Amino acid sequence: MSQLLRKPLWVGYVSQRLQQTQAKVASPAKKVKEPHTFLGHLAQGPVFKNARLFPERVAIRDRIAAYTYANIFMSAHELSKEISTMLDGRLNERVLFLCPNDVHYVITLWAIWMSGQIAVPVSHLHPKSLLQYYASDSSSKLFVTVPKYSDLMQQVAKNSSTRLYVLDDRLKLNCTLMQGSQPADLEGGKDDSFYAKSDAMILYTSGTTANPKGVVLSYKNLSAQASSLLDAWQWSSEDILLHTLPLHHVHGIVNALLCPLYAGAKTIMLKKFNANTVWTYLLGVNARPDERRITLFMGVPTMYSMLVEEYERVFKQDPKMAEYIRNTLKSKVRLMVSGSAPLPEPLFRQWEEISGHKLLERYGMTETGMSLSNLYEGNREAGFVGIPLPGVSAKILEVHDDGEDLGKTLVECSNKEGTLVFQKNAQKSSDGSDPIGELLVKGPGLFSRYHERPETSKNSYTQDGWFKTGDLCKYSVDKKKFKILGRKSQDIIKSGGYKLSALEIESVLMGSPLVKDCAVLGIPDEKYGQKVAAVIASKDIKVEELVIWAEDKLPKYAVPKEWRFVDSVPKNAMGKVNKKELLQRVFGPQ
Repeated sequence: MSQLLRKPLWVGYVSQRLQQTQAKVASPAKKVKEPHTFLGHLAQGPVFKNARLFPERVAIRDRIAAYTYANIFMSAHELSKEISTMLDGRLNERVLFLCPNDVHYVITLWAIWMSGQIAVPVSHLHPKSLLQYYASDSSSKLFVTVPKYSDLMQQVAKNSSTRLYVLDDRLKLNCTLMQGSQPADLEGGKDDSFYAKSDAMILYTSGTTANPKGVVLSYKNLSAQASSLLDAWQWSSEDILLHTLPLHHVHGIVNALLCPLYAGAKTIMLKKFNANTVWTYLLGVNARPDERRITLFMGVPTMYSMLVEEYERVFKQDPKMAEYIRNTLKSKVRLMVSGSAPLPEPLFRQWEEISGHKLLERYGMTETGMSLSNLYEGNREAGFVGIPLPGVSAKILEVHDDGEDLGKTLVECSNKEGTLVFQKNAQKSSDGSDPIGELLVKGPGLFSRYHERPETSKNSYTQDGWFKTGDLCKYSVDKKKFKILGRKSQDIIKSGGYKLSALEIESVLMGSPLVKDCAVLGIPDEKYGQKVAAVIASKDIKVEELVIWAEDKLPKYAVPKEWRFVDSVPKNAMGKVNKKELLQRVFGPQ
């Protein structure tokens, strides 16, 4: 373990602050709340065109420097000329790019769009074989990367017979020197009519249930997704977001990058997530007295779990320091969001106790962007993902026993300019239970198609234009909120005539102080069809202890019948578990 982790910088900072205040931390004074100015209207067309609205504001800060909107625009404009030349002036070609989480990524993305091409972002976390798959599947005509990844991408380019462009080592330095002295300097790209009818990006699905598919998103789709979030989460140009998410998924790209760029806000980009470093930024360690502090943080549950572990390792036994941290986060940070994977209820409670924040959970997919969200100003409850976002409609359809055919509509509602309108009100069944079925969504943010998969694209929609998410969902009639129960294909276990949510069982098991992490699976069984199996990340624990814990909180038929113990539960960059692979790895061929 590094010296930094043994003695984190933020530990000394908090101790110093406690001494300065003599361990007396006053609650923040209540401020008179001013009416919020909604910014959803700013998300129109490609995001780089907004740079002219706030050229001198800082858009990105990475570990090297701070870059204004004008800096980035001018650098991207120069790079776009290079891209156009390498593609012989053609438009709407796929450009696959691999850049780190810093200003290189933003410059490259904007340049691809300015030159009229379709961006295909990939990650250094992907093995070469997967990068090769993306390159082939997307039929990309150009690769762009930084010197750090040039050897890797050279191999992919050679195997694909595709041209590779490596960004100049001096790009960051040159970016800080690029200035737009005249309004005309910040004009670039194609005309509005081009972007109104063109595709912007191909994002690949996580591939946890099947081979990754290329999701084609237009500029209109991305604008609609960002516009909805700018209003729903009350973004401001004064916001500062701490970005630690991967930049090849919708969470890191739309929610945590395009939104602040559309709003004229500032994004602090860390090259990767590190609990120690994130705590340092959240608490404002080394910040100047007059420097604005982090106001938003977005993460996946695994990140929050690691933040909790770091906190408990250092400060759990010191109530004065704990109070200081809680008051600081509650007064300085206005919103903390969790998504991309289910948030266990115990983790929701732990984070609220530590930070004073009830994490805002939301629901989205690569194909849809964000569809459901808890209200920014409203009660948030663990496990619930709220209501449709502005401009989004959602409904639950009855699922037949075969799991394939969909039946009648159980509930349908739409968010029209912030008002929830029901086309069909939900009703409880005769036994008092809430309606459960497959979630379908509709809205301007939905993708147009899967790349080169016309039949799959057609089958993913109903005839009247609703996208079938493949997720089983419950609507609480009393709470008027949606709750995701899991993927029909891997998170719903059919055992002895019961349909069990693996996510709900996982949440119960995670409540045990003996369990660090877990995954619940359904394994084939001649008697029950499937039986519940649990893979537990823990040490020095007996099965009997877990059975007692589970039997106290779950119906008998939902208690796992098989238990396996591992050092850690493997997850992808977004904290998702590939349960098909895990089943094979832990239980063997089924």
